[in-house]
Amino acid sequence: MITDSTNKRILIEQNKYSRDRDAKITDELEIKGLMGILYLCGSVKSGRENILQLFDAKKGTGMEAVYLTMNVQRFKFLMRNLRFDDPTTRAQRIMVDKLAPIRDLFQKIVKNFQKHYTPSSELTLDEQLIAYRGRCRFRQYIPNKPAKYGIKIFALVDCERPYTYNLEIYGGSNPGPFEISNNRFDVVLRVTEPIHGENRNVTMDNWFTSLEAAKKLFENKTTVVGTIRKDKREVPKAFRTTTNRTEFSSLFGFHENTTLVSYVPKKNKAVLLLSTVHNDGCIDESSGDKRKPDIITYYNRTKNGVDLVDKMCSLYDVARNSRRWPLAVFFNLMNISAINALCIYKANNGLIKVLRREFLSDIALGMMKPLASRRMSTDCLPKILKLKISDFLGIPLDEQPQKVASSPRGGARGRCFLCGRKRNKTTRISCQLCGKFTCPDHCNYMCNSCYENHT
Repeated sequence: MITDSTNKRILIEQNKYSRDRDAKITDELEIKGLMGILYLCGSVKSGRENILQLFDAKKGTGMEAVYLTMNVQRFKFLMRNLRFDDPTTRAQRIMVDKLAPIRDLFQKIVKNFQKHYTPSSELTLDEQLIAYRGRCRFRQYIPNKPAKYGIKIFALVDCERPYTYNLEIYGGSNPGPFEISNNRFDVVLRVTEPIHGENRNVTMDNWFTSLEAAKKLFENKTTVVGTIRKDKREVPKAFRTTTNRTEFSSLFGFHENTTLVSYVPKKNKAVLLLSTVHNDGCIDESSGDKRKPDIITYYNRTKNGVDLVDKMCSLYDVARNSRRWPLAVFFNLMNISAINALCIYKANNGLIKVLRREFLSDIALGMMKPLASRRMSTDCLPKILKLKISDFLGIPLDEQPQKVASSPRGGARGRCFLCGRKRNKTTRISCQLCGKFTCPDHCNYMCNSCYENHT
């Protein structure tokens, strides 16, 4: 999909270039190589480093694997033209769908997340903010996030492993066929829909938690543990106030399958939590003098799933500076996909200890080496670069084909018929079989015995 969409964009841009080689169409192998370069730069925390410095082969400041796989002009050209939808029809689609530039790819990747992994019994629902300050109609401002400005995504993450199971981009109001409700109750039901009926628990913060959502999820065999705001209508007045309540005291309330607790961690402050997992007022004895209820202990243990994924994404971030918000979303999908791949790899190999940096490097090199191998077969590539690529791939460089058995044509010179007029290379050597002038780059030598057998 990425290759087809990018090629359609390149075809539009080709008339701006005087030389065809400067705007060649791409293929899947090259797109994978491009993504491999992004992963490799992220693994060494060079995602935001200047492109010219990454590709510098003369001063020794560049990454050898990067400039051996692709030249800097091609990298910059592909990054400018990287697209994830049909650019020829986007103008019509974006009128009714704000997420048109990324929707199809986003949905396919999320389906793959759910197809290849079975989550544990405990998951976390929270919001993620992709840092972005450019022009975007649904950009959000969240002051308690490190980036503050960006694109908000609702994420459902496994608590046992940092595996992202479901994602939904917040696109604001979107009148038309793609309109969805942004009501908190509806958001909770949509994001948790893949685990409905599977007897799993979802931990969420007070933006998502409500009695209505807890009841509806319980009907779908999904339990909830989450903090709840004091201004909710379902919260009794006695649970909101801290008057005449001692420090580390708890007040419990029960309603059908739901338990509400109000805990006083310090003077004049009350913390409210709602749970459909707990049905009693048990106190966690391991909390000592603080006498925390079991509900709070459970919440503290399972609340950090999305925050952990955010931290891991920022540690080895593949993102580069860009003014296009679809590219910012794509970089985030690449980060999350690599984390999910690591979770699956460790689960399938007995939870062996794997360094994430090395895992990312292996992924990157696996995507880059096929492109480097193809580049090594290019005729006009300098020999020193071919030698370096052969070392990078770990294969011996094939011996240069020996020059062709040829005969001079009475000292006359002529243009090599294989080089063409653009190169305009002349030679005195001509082919013994067809008699055409052939330069040393396009001929081979043969020993007498091979030549006799050939003739």
